[in-house]
Amino acid sequence: MKQVLEVIIKNLVDNKDAVSINEIENEKGVTFQVKVDNSDIGKIIGKQGKTAKAIRTLMKAAGAKYKKRLSVEILD
Repeated sequence: MKQVLEVIIKNLVDNKDAVSINEIENEKGVTFQVKVDNSDIGKIIGKQGKTAKAIRTLMKAAGAKYKKRLSVEILD
């Protein structure tokens, strides 16, 4: 799952080297913490948060296939 998210994020940003994704697993499911360069954060969030919402929807759908609850947090 982490690889799928990494491919999505790296294709959206200009500075691909600054992308870092931490995977935190707990009893509720898996949380991915995404950190990108400050100049690329707007590209990840998108207008009115539409890109971020689409990324979260894709990850939830992918998690449903494996019966896991996935969430994505975008860090400053």
